Amino acid sequence: MSPTDPSSAKASGSNFIRNIIDADLAANKFAPRRWSGRPGPAEQHKVSLGDTPKIRTRFPPEPNGYLHFGHAKSICLNFGLARDYGGACHLRFDDTNPEKEEQEYVDSIIDAVKWLGFDWGANLYYASNYFDWMYAFAEYLIESGNAYVDSQSAEEMRASRGTLTEPGKASPYRNRSAAENLDLFRRMKAGEFADGAHVLRARIDMASPNINLRDPAIYRIKRATHHNTGDAWCIYPMYTYAHPIEDALENITHSICTLEFEDQRPFYDWLLERLAEGGLLQRPLPQQIEFARLNLSYVVLSKRKLIQLVEEKHVDGWDDPRLPTLVGARRRGFTAEGFRRFADMIGVAKSDSWIDMSVLEGCMRDHLNETALRRIAVLDPVRLVIDNYPEDQEEMCEAPNHPQQPDWGRREIPFAKELWIEREDFTEHPPKGYFRLFPGNTVRLRYGYVVKCTGCVKDEAGNIKSVHCIYLPDTKSGTPGADSVKVKGNIHWVSAKHAYQAEVRLYDRLFSAEAPGAGGRDFIDDLNPDSKRIIAAQLEPALKEAIPEERFQFERHGYFVADRVDSRPGAPAFNRAVTLKDSWSKAR
Repeated sequence: MSPTDPSSAKASGSNFIRNIIDADLAANKFAPRRWSGRPGPAEQHKVSLGDTPKIRTRFPPEPNGYLHFGHAKSICLNFGLARDYGGACHLRFDDTNPEKEEQEYVDSIIDAVKWLGFDWGANLYYASNYFDWMYAFAEYLIESGNAYVDSQSAEEMRASRGTLTEPGKASPYRNRSAAENLDLFRRMKAGEFADGAHVLRARIDMASPNINLRDPAIYRIKRATHHNTGDAWCIYPMYTYAHPIEDALENITHSICTLEFEDQRPFYDWLLERLAEGGLLQRPLPQQIEFARLNLSYVVLSKRKLIQLVEEKHVDGWDDPRLPTLVGARRRGFTAEGFRRFADMIGVAKSDSWIDMSVLEGCMRDHLNETALRRIAVLDPVRLVIDNYPEDQEEMCEAPNHPQQPDWGRREIPFAKELWIEREDFTEHPPKGYFRLFPGNTVRLRYGYVVKCTGCVKDEAGNIKSVHCIYLPDTKSGTPGADSVKVKGNIHWVSAKHAYQAEVRLYDRLFSAEAPGAGGRDFIDDLNPDSKRIIAAQLEPALKEAIPEERFQFERHGYFVADRVDSRPGAPAFNRAVTLKDSWSKAR
């Protein structure tokens, strides 16, 4: 079984959602049965409850943007529950707002869910495929006195809605007859009226303490070409009306959503009850269950703020590795397994709380530590010259591909007279506890020889051009007597003659503040000016053949991925996913 196979993941521990499902299954609440709804203008929906598994969940994104880290939690929850209970999870596009939806977003969402490791099988649906059903159900609500056409302006409806402490005021059109309402609604559908001239509203209770029950709008006129239905419709259902109908038509058993929809649940239940009373839906009806959304430090997950970051070019597009989109995370080198581990670790709760970004980074680090090949990279190079090593001599040193995975084998690294080492691995005036190169000190070149530093050469400005040393011939790693000379320092290197020079992007957190925009600040002011740094690094030659999305641990530096966009055959560029240790907790 592949380490990234979601079926290999452990089932999450007990939580309140699992407790609800366990109770429903124990009561045989969703016993197999067939849907026998009221005939309508469309063919009966193809999901038959005669074939219903134990539970059905759904992930219902609106195709108006790219998925972010918060969606990953919902994807893992819904697909994970279906997997663990032998059920099914649907991927459904809630495409009821044609002005903001595009096929580009549909394609990116499909790609992201697949990348996270989940499969919906034949259960791919679009809300727009149910528009005929939704329209027929709206006519029934009108006929049964549960909906009416309101001809007030948007401003008038807003003014009459009331407040949290004051009841709303009834529309002057609230008592139109069913026949007049039906005629107006059909003429809305036929395109006789301008956008905004009328809306269809549910008739519930304008005095309800829950503002969402004060005759909410359920249909509006909107002349816009839809990515799926084209120009077939000029009226579109509101999301809060469409969503429960979609759940019911797909026989969803547990409609799991985030806490901001808790106040909408009474309307969800009201609507399905009215349709069930009219024989349009069969019981048991789907039940909505709310859980706390993901609140993650050092990021913004607001769609409006993400759009602002992209449109104002604070980032380099939706797949910028600093952006908390799944396409950005993938390009950065985050792994699907890391996200699944993260979702399993944080679980689900009924109340909001904050998760520190280091928890997500730690999950990525743990998975990459297990799966990433080890390679050597010198990010800030300075030349090291071994004065007593023969000019024309070359040899190979051996290094493991993964120190904890001996069956992954070993690789050869070329060694020669001139090497690249990290600039920080040499100093003329060492502080206490510094065990790397300084004049007179001896260190081991990792996987290679022990060398003794003899000094350095500087340019006219006093900058170090090269460090010089001599090597001890009988100290090569892996040979008899290699450990005869004891040293405290151990530094990494690459052969200057054989090294591959590559562009390496050192990404860090996009925001320097734990809660961007807190205290009334503009969240843009909290952008981290050091969130991206591009360098020319010297890499061991094997890295030249890295393929896009291949991940490595650059020893001492962290985990890196060959960029999936900018890498070319024989010329990969690399992005840093995470460092080896959490440096932010120490910095605060």
